[in-house]
This record gives sequence, C-alpha cells and structure tokens, in this order.
Amino acid sequence: MEFRETHRAGAVKQITSHSNPIVKEIKGLVAQRKNRKQSGLFVAEGLKLATDALEAGWGVRYLALGPEARENKIALEAAAKAKARGALILEVNNAVLGAITRRDNPQMVVGVYEQQTLKLSDIDPHSATTWIALDRVRDPGNLGTIIRTGDAVGASGAILIDDTTDPFAVETVRATMGSLFHMPLVRCTADEFVEFRKSWSGPVVGTHLRGEKDYRAVDYKEPVILMMGNEQAGLSDKLADTCSELVKIPQAGQADSMNLAVATAVMLYEVRRNYLKL
Repeated sequence: MEFRETHRAGAVKQITSHSNPIVKEIKGLVAQRKNRKQSGLFVAEGLKLATDALEAGWGVRYLALGPEARENKIALEAAAKAKARGALILEVNNAVLGAITRRDNPQMVVGVYEQQTLKLSDIDPHSATTWIALDRVRDPGNLGTIIRTGDAVGASGAILIDDTTDPFAVETVRATMGSLFHMPLVRCTADEFVEFRKSWSGPVVGTHLRGEKDYRAVDYKEPVILMMGNEQAGLSDKLADTCSELVKIPQAGQADSMNLAVATAVMLYEVRRNYLKL
C-alpha cells in the first residue's frame, strides 16, 4: 500500500465518511503488516500516546480528533503541535474513529506516526545499560509489555531477532502504553546478532532449559544483554550458544512455565536491581 499525498501538510480536514481515501489508508495500516512495512508508518490510539510521541519528537503524519477531543485542551494543544510539524489534522466523528481502530469504544485521538528503528551498529556499548534481546517473540501483547517493562527499569532498548512480531502493530503499541516512544528498537537476523556478539564486551545472559544457575546468582555487570526466547520453543540453540550465562527462574508450584512477559520482567528487575532506587 502506498500512501497518497491527498492533502496539504499542516492543514485541517473534516471527514465523516468511511470511504474517504485517507480513512481507508489508515485502516490498512491497522489491518496489515505489509502496509506498515511499505509505508514506514503505524497507528497509535489515545491522547497519552499522542502527547508521548510529540514530546519524544517522533514524526506524525495524521492526527485524527473525535468530537470529545475537539473540546479537550490537552488534545487541542497536541493537535496544534502536530499541525506545526506538518501533520494533517483530521476532524472525524466517532463512527470513523471506530472504523479506523476496529473498536466499539475508540479513544478520542488516533495518530499516524513514522516508524523508528536502529541497526545493531547503532548500539554504543559505552553508553548502554541493559539491552533486551528477543528471539522470535510471537505475541503482540507480550512484546508490548516487555517494551513497557524495559522502559520502567531504564533499559537501553530492545533487539528484535528474526520473525519477532511487529512492534508497530496496533496491539503491540497499545500494550506499550507509550513506552514505544521512549525505547529504542533494533531489528536483526539471528546471524547478524551472532556476528554482533563477537564485538560485545559485556555479558550476554539468557534463560534456557540448559541453564544450571539460579538467575539471582549471576553478577549482571553492565553493559549486559538479557536474551529471552520464543513463547513455545525458547531460545534457539544458535542464540543460546552466544550467551556467557544460561540461567533459570525457579518455580515451586504446578505451573510448567511462566508467561514470557512476566519472566522477562522478573529477569529485568534482577538485572537492574542495583540501579533502581525509590
């Protein structure tokens, strides 16, 4: 899908029809990853995410305001900032908002933003704290929650390896609660990560069934990479072999496994323990 320049940047446009070309294009971003990949754009719903994106300096293409937003001071301030940066401001009704977001009760602001990702070569080990490497994570909710938790503990960013789910899918963006705009993201293949690992001087710690050490017994000297695997298969052998430590999280009950996002949170708070103060 190619975005058509059907508007004048920095303008305001009223839209009431689901068949409007701009509405169709935004719906396409929500519906299909290939449209997000081709356009380099994505959709984020909510006033908080709109203000987070603007404060973090992310490029904004469209900002759609529902009836409630046009009576809200903060929403109007966000729209003024977006308009000054060249965004098209869309004044829409709730039916159009619902069609865009595929939700019965959409939030009053929906934005279309420019994607931002880094390369492995952009990672500076001298300024890094904790990077989270994720191997083929499939669930958007898990990925979004991990990004949010990484932001909470002050991680430097997340490395998304191979066919990890799209961080710019609406479900993922929603689960980040705005942390997407503060957590740098790197996309790479497993082979690229293996090559990058050769020049990484700090430890790489992964959770794995082969692990023989309690995760609380490791000295997590920064910069460190915490590596977490796929929800069903865990870390691939190729990536597990790059780890300087393989650890386990002990369990006492009848559950045979932990949710990936929860396990990553447990690990992150241990890795960052000495750097987190009330």
